Amino acid sequence: KQRKHQEIRAMRSQLKKIEDLGAAMEEALILDNKYTEHSTVGLAQQWDQLDQLGMRMQHNLEQQIQARNTTGVTEEALKEFSMMFKHFDKDKSGRLNHQEFKSCLRSLGYDLPMVEEGEPDPEFESILDTVDPNRDGHVSLQEYMAFMISRETENVKSSEEIESAFRALSSEGKPYVTKEELYQNLTREQADYCISHMKPYMDGKGRELPSSFDYIEFTRSLFVN
Repeated sequence: KQRKHQEIRAMRSQLKKIEDLGAAMEEALILDNKYTEHSTVGLAQQWDQLDQLGMRMQHNLEQQIQARNTTGVTEEALKEFSMMFKHFDKDKSGRLNHQEFKSCLRSLGYDLPMVEEGEPDPEFESILDTVDPNRDGHVSLQEYMAFMISRETENVKSSEEIESAFRALSSEGKPYVTKEELYQNLTREQADYCISHMKPYMDGKGRELPSSFDYIEFTRSLFVN
């Protein structure tokens, strides 16, 4: 994007030549050019719009790179967020209305309840309090990316906290927890749930350890979305 923006900037000299030719034609009182439908002013306006678009795109890209470096959000996740936004931005306006934004969130795995039109939707409204607090009806790409990055960062933090809690249950901080350790430290309902949802732990040679469960894979699977 930076290279393309530099190419657009470099074309400014070509526009200057056109402006000089246009001024010379005006001096010669040639006001109607039958060889083109474009005007000097119109070309200058289009170049300015393209230049502004290039600057905005470069700024957004720099923010995404900074987010990846400072928050630990993967490049793949950022690409998915961006691609999904573009998919729902049907008119290519660089923003989503509330319905498009809700559809986008659902496609990314958010389990938002289905509500009838006009019915209260407190879960979605709480999200809008973050991305569209003044309720102008739209969510920009920048607002959307900031929201998705913050949610992804919260998930990473929560995942690490739960993983640490399981590690504390496991004697000597092993990468697996035994059936006995689960029942000793959790309620019966919690232990039953873990055992029915955790995969058996496999050692480095691919052998299954008896009555041992992979809490790391289980925890991370909880935060896929």
